[in-house]
Amino acid sequence: MKTAIVYYSRHHGNTKKLIDAITETGDVTLIDVTKQSKYDLSSFDFIGFASGIYYQKYSEKVLEFAEHNLPDSKKVFFIYTYGVKRDSYTTAIQAAVEKKNAKVMGAYGCKGFDTFGPFKFVGGIAKGRPNKDDIAGAVEFFKEMTK
Repeated sequence: MKTAIVYYSRHHGNTKKLIDAITETGDVTLIDVTKQSKYDLSSFDFIGFASGIYYQKYSEKVLEFAEHNLPDSKKVFFIYTYGVKRDSYTTAIQAAVEKKNAKVMGAYGCKGFDTFGPFKFVGGIAKGRPNKDDIAGAVEFFKEMTK
């Protein structure tokens, strides 16, 4: 299954650690939204959107990319890292892909080292995350979805 992962991973590279491990499992094209704002995704069977969480949602760059580049009726999945666990961080990205009649196959989220705002005064939270278990979980999530 030909797969692309559209991502934004900025401060500590938390999300990039997950998707780099996923690329080792097979044919996965990574698309960094800080370098490409347009990309033809029509040839991909499966499209992932990956981001750290900023103000309780995906990066604006990923949201905009999905709105402008996602072809209709694709299978999609979400990967994200966060500092503090909340109920759902995928609401905005899910709304963006649903406008394109995409089928959401699943989501994987885990803690990531976070030094944003007040957390920097205490040296950050979730130090050492994502760890090897988080990374293995992301790879297993991906493998299960692409069976």
